Amino acid sequence: MELTINGKSVSVEVEESMPLLWVLRDELNMTGTKYGCGVSACGACSCLVDGKVTRTCTLPISAVAGKEIKTIEGIADSGNLSAVQKAWIQHQVPQCGYCQSGQIIAAEGLLDENPNPSDADIDKVMNNICRCGTYQRMREAIHTAAKWRQDENSLLG
Repeated sequence: MELTINGKSVSVEVEESMPLLWVLRDELNMTGTKYGCGVSACGACSCLVDGKVTRTCTLPISAVAGKEIKTIEGIADSGNLSAVQKAWIQHQVPQCGYCQSGQIIAAEGLLDENPNPSDADIDKVMNNICRCGTYQRMREAIHTAAKWRQDENSLLG
């Protein structure tokens, strides 16, 4: 099966029912996307599929054929951290860090859809589980990243 992951074409020979998470981790050695619950509830396994935040632990690989998949490894551009990643560091969001790849993916997806979200917008979309409870810092980081993205776009425009 041919896949497009982080802008690159990849070929894998797996059963069509294998979840995307396991293709990424076990077949392609892309371990940034994490296994959390196995039932698409916690969000640790989130990736962007055609720009939409998607939980991958139960998503069969057959469902993503022909779609653009972006993992946490594809968020930084040529080694330059994204605004979300920089804001995550500035606001010291991670504690244990386990959920953070899924949280960053969710934040990237949110800001792609809504460049200037309110606290309510953030709370509605950022529904991945963080056992450390850093939700307030995530919210602050998302507001910072939104501002940086807007500033960058105004410079480019």
